[in-house]
Amino acid sequence: MKFLEENLVALDLPAATPEEGIRAAGALLVAENLIEPRYVDAMVESYKKNGPYFVLAPQIAMPHARPEDGVKEASVSLVRLKNSLEFGSEANDPVRFVFALGASSSEEHLLVMKKIVALLSKAENIEKLKALSTYEELQQIIGRNEQ
Repeated sequence: MKFLEENLVALDLPAATPEEGIRAAGALLVAENLIEPRYVDAMVESYKKNGPYFVLAPQIAMPHARPEDGVKEASVSLVRLKNSLEFGSEANDPVRFVFALGASSSEEHLLVMKKIVALLSKAENIEKLKALSTYEELQQIIGRNEQ
């Protein structure tokens, strides 16, 4: 599983719409050949069709699609948006962090979600994510969570 490795994290990317945010996070996975480009399209289509169901916590979006939409390897990317965006989630807007999830089975999906929930369940980690300026700082946050 590729989980928030350095080439899967981008900080302060500009995005004018939720679709741009989703595409930015998906592009990181495509660039590493972890998902097919059509998976990114499927994430965007899912958002257009189903709304912001993947805005799971304040400031946090976790777009994903079905494994058959083009997942090659279980993976998670992170884009911290330069400016927060309204995804249409009354409870959790605006979104600042977009975690794109790729999982090729329900077991992998649960494993990926468990790792993200462990990271995001501590309020201080969200504050640290907002303040990050280097990948090394993110590694420290992740490392403390896995202990």
